[in-house]
Amino acid sequence: MERREEQLGAAGAGAAPALDFTVENVEKALHQLYYDPNIENKNLAQKWLMQAQVSPQAWHFSWQLLQPDKVPEIQYFGASALHIKISRYWSDIPTDQYESLKAQLFTQITRFASGSKIVLTRLCVALASLALSMMPDAWPCAVADMVRLFQAEDSPVDSQGRCLALLELLTVLPEEFQTSRLPQYRKGLVRTSLAVECGAVFPLLEQLLQQPSSPSCVRQKVLKCFSSWVQLEVPLQDCEALIQAAFAALQDSELFDSSVEAIVNAISQPDAQRYVNTLLKLIPLVLGLQDQLRQAVQNGDMETSHGICRIAVALGENHSRALLDQVEHWQSFLALVNMIMFCTGIPGHYPVNETTSSLTLTFWYTLQDDILSFEAEKQAVYQQVYRPVYFQLVDVLLHKAQFPSDEEYGFWSSDEKEQFRIYRVDISDTLMYVYEMLGAELLSNLYDKLGRLLTSSEEPYSWQHTEALLYGFQSIAETIDVNYSDVVPGLIGLIPRISISNVQLADTVMFTIGALSEWLADHPVMINSVLPLVLHALGNPELSVSSVSTLKKICRECKYDLPPYAANIVAVSQDVLMKQIHKTSQCMWLMQALGFLLSALQVEEILKNLHSLISPYIQQLEKLAEEIPNPSNKLAIVHILGLLSNLFTTLDVSHHEDDHEGPELRKLPVPQGPNPVVVVLQQVFQLIQKVLSKWLNDAQVVEAVCAIFEKSVKTLLDDFAPMVPQLCEMLGRMYSTVPQASALDLTRQLVHIFAHEPAHFPPIEALFLLVTSVTLTLFQQGPRDHPDIVDSFMQLLAQALKRKPDLFLCERLDVKAVFQCAVLALKFPEAPTVKASCGFFTELLPRCGEIESVGKVVQEDGRILLIAVLEPPEHVDQGGSAATWFSICPSQP
Repeated sequence: MERREEQLGAAGAGAAPALDFTVENVEKALHQLYYDPNIENKNLAQKWLMQAQVSPQAWHFSWQLLQPDKVPEIQYFGASALHIKISRYWSDIPTDQYESLKAQLFTQITRFASGSKIVLTRLCVALASLALSMMPDAWPCAVADMVRLFQAEDSPVDSQGRCLALLELLTVLPEEFQTSRLPQYRKGLVRTSLAVECGAVFPLLEQLLQQPSSPSCVRQKVLKCFSSWVQLEVPLQDCEALIQAAFAALQDSELFDSSVEAIVNAISQPDAQRYVNTLLKLIPLVLGLQDQLRQAVQNGDMETSHGICRIAVALGENHSRALLDQVEHWQSFLALVNMIMFCTGIPGHYPVNETTSSLTLTFWYTLQDDILSFEAEKQAVYQQVYRPVYFQLVDVLLHKAQFPSDEEYGFWSSDEKEQFRIYRVDISDTLMYVYEMLGAELLSNLYDKLGRLLTSSEEPYSWQHTEALLYGFQSIAETIDVNYSDVVPGLIGLIPRISISNVQLADTVMFTIGALSEWLADHPVMINSVLPLVLHALGNPELSVSSVSTLKKICRECKYDLPPYAANIVAVSQDVLMKQIHKTSQCMWLMQALGFLLSALQVEEILKNLHSLISPYIQQLEKLAEEIPNPSNKLAIVHILGLLSNLFTTLDVSHHEDDHEGPELRKLPVPQGPNPVVVVLQQVFQLIQKVLSKWLNDAQVVEAVCAIFEKSVKTLLDDFAPMVPQLCEMLGRMYSTVPQASALDLTRQLVHIFAHEPAHFPPIEALFLLVTSVTLTLFQQGPRDHPDIVDSFMQLLAQALKRKPDLFLCERLDVKAVFQCAVLALKFPEAPTVKASCGFFTELLPRCGEIESVGKVVQEDGRILLIAVLEPPEHVDQGGSAATWFSICPSQP
């Protein structure tokens, strides 16, 4: 065994002598692979065996491993080795050995016809690979020869064994072609040859499939063989007889799955649409399956209903345009459409009681696209036929989208609930798409149904039915402009009448209100009808996502009409925040909602609300700033800083986000005096510095601090100006102590917005020079552990050149060192860092003429850049130190 391990070790190191690849050693390695409990030994054996398979000795030991006295695992390896040698190293085989190799493979396949099936399959794959390599010149009638040889009566194997072996060989032949490594020109020749050879295959398959005496195992193999051959894009008309036989075989439960696969593969070939007459013949065959489909549904036979649905959808989805074009056959195609409708509405809840309906959804997209693609006259005719079908589809989809009873839903697994959620999203997408076909009448239809449901006194309605109708509205309103719909006012009026006794219904009510937020902005008188519902839902943790996202949409879209409700919204929001009802992400959304809301108030009102809203958090932060750093108070600090940054992201009293609407749509004058956000930031600035002093080494806290200022800068733009000097000073101290990428990103924002202002240029220039100096020192120490800093630094340099090239005129800036660092950044394996470095050079190189120091550096070291750009990645020393580059670069000519 020690000797064996030494050999395997040598092989693993790539130093195994040729004599190691003997039959005995291969068998020992296989035993080690299958039975050694040590995973390292298994991996070592596998590596050695892979080398053995491609070695010249494989031609010798492969045949020996196929001997009858070997176990199937060893025989399988021998067959696999033969396949690898033939498929990958065909050029190594002398032409005079072709016939001998072919004969040996035939002999082995015949012998294994009554032996191990896995070994038989690998031998068939090997012979298929040999046939593909020899076709068409060296073996012009390969498939016909295979059929003839296996039909010979003088074989020692019984006729059924020979038949199954032949069918296995014929099945793997097209599969091997699909995955073969043949050159493209050869693939075309072989494909043409195979197309001709199918004339020797299909009659045999038809005979075996239709022959009453054929056993089930043979007929199943025939169907799989047919399924394999049709993927060679055999003309559909040549497959008619076999397709019809496959339809007949659907009645046999043992052949059902194989028949479905064969029919679907045949119908789905891209070229099949050319054979319209054959497609028309298939429609009655598919329609003839309806009784079997209904029986399967009635019996709860999901596999059968699923398979028949696949066939119907394959025909309809792949060929709807071709079949719609046959106007004289419109009734038969409509019957097929109705059959697919039955599949869409199949009884039961997806995915627990059925898994079929989801297969049909894409068909409805395809059919609609094809109808709407016709010229106006033909389109009008088909609209008349299919609009009622699509209205029926809406009813079916909304029924399928209904939740089960609370009791039943409680027994569903989390995975089933998630699948159902995704299924409803797919239904929502389909409804949105159907709107293009049905238009405003669809909304009226939904509204009428909901109105009748909520106002009927005859019988109690289920919450599931109400929820599904609202879900339909929501699906359309989320993506379609419903501002001009005459039913939305009525819908808004109906919503308060809904008896909400269920979380799922409440969620959908919330999302529907959110989807109508733009409509509410144009009809502010209706806000009071729904806002109390949203504020009430905020207190329910089960409605966290829906209620908070809806309030955020309302505050964003309707903010100029919300001042009368502002005090109530702030009070309710503050209450739920203090009670910690919502998760972190929803708390952040809620702060964004409040930012939108406060933006529309007068400055005095904003400051008053800000004081009551954030004072508790400031007090908590002051307390945390006194504590010794630990993981729990870190989470609290990051949470509070996150709340502040999200509030400041949307709190914009200058209404910058409304600039795109034009001055005529601006509803409030720009306020005079200090910006409320700046006032608050100045008040808490010392506290933030105090927090930083204890947490400067923690990237997450530093990032949270920088996020407050970065988001404020992006929102306030020029209004942030009073904070620039002290922020530049703080950033400089932060970065000098512990360099962090977030500090560079914030510096880039300051450069972008304020560097061109003469009043702010001095502090920004000082900050730019300081962070550049610190980063250059970092490069000298070895920057490979800080790709994020290098990335952000490159982006900062590019922004400086773009917005204020004067920053590169300062004598204190070592332009040569900056250039060399950027070249080094090109060598990083991280794609974003390389991209950022390229962005810097894109800005730098055009400025050689206007900035003398840049021109000089490019003149001296441009060759280094060129080499770095042209050098293949595999030759790059990605771990090379910056010192190496600094020593090489200056000496280059």
